[in-house]
Amino acid sequence: MSLTDSILGGDRRALARLITQIENERPEARPALAALHAHTGRAYLVGVTGAPGTGKSTLVSETAKAYRRLGQTVAIVAVDPTSPFTGGAILGDRIRMRDLAGDPGVFIRSMATRGSLGGLARATADVTAALDAAGFNIIFVETVGAGQAEVDIAGLAHTTLVVEAPGLGDDVQALKAGILEIADVLVVNKADQPGAEAAVRALRGMLTLAHPQRRELFHHHGSGVEAVSHARDGDTGAAWETPICETVATEGKGIEELLAAIDSHRAYLTTSGELAGRTRARIRRHVESLLREQLYARFLNGSSGMLRVDDVVEAVINRTNDPYSAVEELLK
Repeated sequence: MSLTDSILGGDRRALARLITQIENERPEARPALAALHAHTGRAYLVGVTGAPGTGKSTLVSETAKAYRRLGQTVAIVAVDPTSPFTGGAILGDRIRMRDLAGDPGVFIRSMATRGSLGGLARATADVTAALDAAGFNIIFVETVGAGQAEVDIAGLAHTTLVVEAPGLGDDVQALKAGILEIADVLVVNKADQPGAEAAVRALRGMLTLAHPQRRELFHHHGSGVEAVSHARDGDTGAAWETPICETVATEGKGIEELLAAIDSHRAYLTTSGELAGRTRARIRRHVESLLREQLYARFLNGSSGMLRVDDVVEAVINRTNDPYSAVEELLK
């Protein structure tokens, strides 16, 4: 039985093996992903991002348990910081999600960023595709927790949760542009701690200053990401109003309300037609990313590609050429 047949048949070891191949950029992963592509498009992707210390992992764990009680299968991709020595993930999220161990309806995978910016690993999109083909209903993607710069998740997930917590900054911190603008659902976790009400007020203030009719394309770390717009739908005239959910994940409080908010956003995306638009934007972004990687790899694999790069780098270092002119020469 082939690797893809094993994955489609529910073999977890085969799935784990393919994900390892994807992370290590093994050539045998590409035909497997190609064969699995026809079986994708059924899972719902939920992105979870926010600053370190907000309790993202515990929140994901409790939300996954709630989906399991509803009979849904859940996959979790936890993007961890890269070890400076091995290049691997520190697996901290697996430690926090140990309550899910042994559940046949849950699959957890930690991934190292391996130098990628934006809170995701380079292989995250392919890994979620493999999990989708494997038949998981809900896929959580938890970012590394770098803070305000983690907007790449908006280009991957259908619904993006931005997790805040009291005591991590003043009201001005909550109002800063960037990560809050990608939120489909805002979550104030650790809502039993002092300052929770102030955090909620600050977030509500941010939402009143938002422009719900604006759709724009922004660029982050050189890649285009379509802003998860809260654009007004021409047929219904209704715009998505970002809810604020208060949770205490360690006690399971507020989780049911969070599920209701995610389900409401999913229903909104479906009825407004925005779900298809986000899916198209996500696939286009993935194709463009692969194209850039393949073109650069093909250039370097040429007979003199690397030598030419070395030559122009030396010229830039010696100030006999500038970076822009050097790239133009390489393209010629």
